[in-house]
Amino acid sequence: MAKRPHILIFNPDQWRGDMLGHVGDPAAVTPNLDRAVATDTVSFRHAFCQNTVCTPSRCAFMTGWYPHVRGHRTMHHMLHPEWGEPNLLRMLRDNGYFVWWGGKNDLVPAQDGYEAYCDVKFRATEADFKRWGRSPRPGNHSGVDWRGAPDSDTFYSFYRGRLDPGEDNLYLDGDWCNVLGAIDFIREYQGDKPLCVYLPLGFPHPPYCVEDPWYSMIDRDKVKPRAPTPETWEGKPSLLKGIAERQRLQTWTEERWTELRATYQGMCARVDHQFGLVLDAFREAGIYEDAAVFFFADHGDFTGDYGLVEKSQNTFEDCLSRIPFLVKAPKDVPVAPRVSDALVELTDFSATVFDLTGIKPGYTSFGKSLLPLLADATTDEHRDAVFCEGGRIYGEEHCTERESKQEEGKLYWPRCGLQGIDYEPYHSKAVMCRTKEFKYTRRLYESDELYDLTKDPGELHNVVDDPAYAEVLAQLKDRMLTFFLETGDVVPFDTDRRG
Repeated sequence: MAKRPHILIFNPDQWRGDMLGHVGDPAAVTPNLDRAVATDTVSFRHAFCQNTVCTPSRCAFMTGWYPHVRGHRTMHHMLHPEWGEPNLLRMLRDNGYFVWWGGKNDLVPAQDGYEAYCDVKFRATEADFKRWGRSPRPGNHSGVDWRGAPDSDTFYSFYRGRLDPGEDNLYLDGDWCNVLGAIDFIREYQGDKPLCVYLPLGFPHPPYCVEDPWYSMIDRDKVKPRAPTPETWEGKPSLLKGIAERQRLQTWTEERWTELRATYQGMCARVDHQFGLVLDAFREAGIYEDAAVFFFADHGDFTGDYGLVEKSQNTFEDCLSRIPFLVKAPKDVPVAPRVSDALVELTDFSATVFDLTGIKPGYTSFGKSLLPLLADATTDEHRDAVFCEGGRIYGEEHCTERESKQEEGKLYWPRCGLQGIDYEPYHSKAVMCRTKEFKYTRRLYESDELYDLTKDPGELHNVVDDPAYAEVLAQLKDRMLTFFLETGDVVPFDTDRRG
């Protein structure tokens, strides 16, 4: 068997796909990602997740399964090996990789531990803090003072602003601990197994806050305007209107929205810097050329679009479903560095890893390897459509995410409180089919959606009932039917005796 590449999976949480310098955002400060695309990496401009919240998206990209295949469409249903559900990290470990995992979970049942999935599940210790010469700081959710009064227009805004690092020059939260821990490990690793370093970070997931220099390095005058708040919400899913009413941000000025968006982009800039540090560690260890590097988010963020913050579980606006997705191959794999316009999905991540490593997954996966796209700059042909799913049917109490804090006053109440309601279609089950020109969403209990992305990139005008789009609508409905026919189930590879 040929030597398998080292693998870096750098996975920030909730980074929008349009906020990158190399895809044209004038305010983005992403020099490390931009430099990678200019030298040895392909960035996919039209990459999409398969669910717009954390756990279902992670279950999809670690398996190549869509959420509907095994019902992974809530924050509290993880991948269970005892039920025959695969997991890329475990397969890498079982196939000779040394897997180092530093960061959040939202993937496997925490009650069972992590020993089956990785060799190291990193947690910073007092010895680490002493070696780094720094003191740990609480996470960005900590405290309540930054939220304002309960009746204010900041209480549910997720806006916190500038973080105070104290005497340190960085705010040593969980992300910094995991990044520094990864750097230490990479530099010191002496084993003979190929490495898989998995860094699922917390940033730029709100609350929107970051320390200097990243807080101040975003030019507020270059921040792109947000998608406007709909006047009537007609044609849009009820969940968005419900969240807007509960978040109470209608009094925000454009200056305040710009500040929130700039802070979010400062968070992205910090993640870009951390990514550069980890790449430098790979170079210093002499393993960068032999490494495959994947950089992608699990989903996006409203960041003021439509007058909303944070995310929703069953709506698929591009600000939520489109994500950064960059791939660098090891030196023996041909790559034409560039920004690609191909339509790709996060399901393609695990398929690409299987292709690079020669590992046979042993189950039906719906991802498509990106290696042919990496090598051929003359084509963007990969998928004719991408898909995203979410929500539930009435009566699925176990899918309301009741484990999340849903009481009024909790930070996520505007969204999570609505998801538990059965007498309104707030959490209606829905599926998106998106091509380069159109986006169609089939939605239970309320109106479907159809957007002409060429004329209406902000998805503000639902034309599902416009006779002029009847043929397009029929084509997308047929494409969605084909999608479900192709991906509706998976048959185990192990067969049973009949007698």
